[in-house]
Amino acid sequence: MTQTRTRLERGRSALGPALELVHTGRAPTRAVLTAELGVTRATAGAVAAELEALGLIQVDARPGGAAGGQGRPSHRLAIAPRGPVVLAAQVHSDGFRAALVGLGGRIVATAPGCMTVPADPAGVLDAVVEAGVGLLRETGRRCVGAGLAVPSAVAEPEGTALNPLHLAWPAGAPVRELFSRSLAAAGIGHTGFTGNDVNLVALAEHRHGAGRGARHLLCVATGHRGVGGALVLDGRLHTGSSGLALEVGHLTVNPDGTPCHCGSRGCLDIEADPLAFLTAAGHRPGPEVSLLQQARQLLRDSYRDPAVRGAAHLLIDRLGLGLAGLVNILNPDRIILGGFHRDLLQADPDRLRARVAERSLWGRSGGVPIVPCALDHNSLVGAAELAWQPVLDDPLASPAGAGAAS
Repeated sequence: MTQTRTRLERGRSALGPALELVHTGRAPTRAVLTAELGVTRATAGAVAAELEALGLIQVDARPGGAAGGQGRPSHRLAIAPRGPVVLAAQVHSDGFRAALVGLGGRIVATAPGCMTVPADPAGVLDAVVEAGVGLLRETGRRCVGAGLAVPSAVAEPEGTALNPLHLAWPAGAPVRELFSRSLAAAGIGHTGFTGNDVNLVALAEHRHGAGRGARHLLCVATGHRGVGGALVLDGRLHTGSSGLALEVGHLTVNPDGTPCHCGSRGCLDIEADPLAFLTAAGHRPGPEVSLLQQARQLLRDSYRDPAVRGAAHLLIDRLGLGLAGLVNILNPDRIILGGFHRDLLQADPDRLRARVAERSLWGRSGGVPIVPCALDHNSLVGAAELAWQPVLDDPLASPAGAGAAS
């Protein structure tokens, strides 16, 4: 009886680590799960069975699975195809997007919302949740959490947006509280999690995309407006003492450049985003689609135009200068670029890598891999990671476990 209880307790404590291994794709079979957890085959089998009973994973024992060594093929492990989801949302300067995201970073359904973001954040957050409720109604999926990405540093533990420079929101807007209030009013009984959008890009890419396997991952990205950065150290976001680390957008890359919203001049935030590219290319942006879409289309369709190519080179040089400073300070083992920066990298990868190498001690001594982000809607996937984290920490105590047991 004692041995059975000990094995059960060991298995229960391994539920979270086991689910995270399947969630991140690092345990495709039960044999790999056994090795990664450092437990017996019997314990790994019990853990997998319990996660399957919770409706979180699927165990496939049919022949043809990947071999787990000698003997018969190991059971294959996968995310349950009709398992629970979380509501994920991103707010940006041109509106918002809501989505339902399952384990494994799989986007089940999305709903873009094009609107002028009002000065009152409660208005857009109500619209976000309304869109999410519509997706839940359409798909019939069970929701076990909610996460929100915003274009601002988010102070911890309060969950306030300290500097939403590209929105009309007031500094210090209590976005987590407002998001949770909207969720409750809509009948979604979960606390909302909130984070900076580029931090969440980095988290998503580290778990599911171009950042897998990196121990010191630097992410720099520009979406609709501005530039953000994030650092993932040994699988965890480095957010500083209160959530405000890696505000890389306010590195000076052009001392005589354009005045920045922060009060300085020539910041990466305003010298290397889509609007800066459109302006440098002599292209007047229109209201039909977002600045990001306009910049991408111009770069893709007109790169042979000397004005467009010159604007791309200008932004690449500014971005390279900022990245070189970050490499000297942080010594990352990989850099990933998202948003329009990904497009600039793909347009002229050699130029960007050369700019970083020539101004960076670590770049000259061997180079740091600079690669594009790999995931579509990675801010949404990252927002979902916030909401999935309580489930990964303790599947039984989380809403996923409670819902399956009821």
